[in-house]
Amino acid sequence: MGAGDTLLLGTISLDHYLATGDVLPGGGVLNMAWHWRRLEREFQLLTRIGTEDGQPIEAFLARHGIAAAAPEQLAAPGQSSTIDIEILPDRQPHMDRFVDGVWADYRLSQKERFLLARAKHLHAVLVEGAIAEVERLGDSGALAHVPVSADFLGFRHYTVERLAQTMRTVDVGFIGWAGAEDDPTVAGFRDVAFDLRRVLVVTMGARAVRIFDGRTATTPPEQRDRRYPVTPVEVAGTTLGCGDAFIAWFLDAWWRTNDLDAAVERGMMGGAMARAWQRPLADDAY
Repeated sequence: MGAGDTLLLGTISLDHYLATGDVLPGGGVLNMAWHWRRLEREFQLLTRIGTEDGQPIEAFLARHGIAAAAPEQLAAPGQSSTIDIEILPDRQPHMDRFVDGVWADYRLSQKERFLLARAKHLHAVLVEGAIAEVERLGDSGALAHVPVSADFLGFRHYTVERLAQTMRTVDVGFIGWAGAEDDPTVAGFRDVAFDLRRVLVVTMGARAVRIFDGRTATTPPEQRDRRYPVTPVEVAGTTLGCGDAFIAWFLDAWWRTNDLDAAVERGMMGGAMARAWQRPLADDAY
């Protein structure tokens, strides 16, 4: 499988850690890219960073051999995306004040669309700029040939109604859900997956992983709505980055095997590993 077969779309941010003053490359796309390099998955990035402050991000990508699909278009005039991060006493992250930077008006270049036309997988991390571009690409027919997966993050950008709109373009969606498992919104996730014949993977921290598999209406209900209990793992560091690790490991296994059970097992391994780190990635990643 060539590097261009898998494309990873989304913003890379500069993460501002309020307690220490550290500013480090971050964001779901960068975290997933690091994991995929460790898993020896070949892929290319569809992203933009700012010419004014993107040097730490470029250095991180170069050090880990992470390639942009169009390297000459990686940097755009302006500032990179930024976000403030605070680690709370329970070791959960609080992220606030996201600034889009050059990501605000992101669109694929002609070269990137050319590469997309030949891709076998596209995964997107859905902050606003990515949401708009994925939906534009879907409406234009540019994604008709390629399976699309997407990270809906903590659902803060979404309602169930908006989820249904985006899932018309997405085949496999991931939602990090912090609410109650019996919340009516979770039933809404299931309805969207079943109505559109899509797959939704809902991670619920140390409680469970729920998978709503709507691909085949004739599949028995117990196989369409699967619940996988999670064995709690001590959080030696923080939970920041656990969701990204889960998705990276899940997709790597899913694309290799087409086996949901195996993909969940691998995803849980990746997510558990990330709980040992003080930041989204291991210290030596930075």
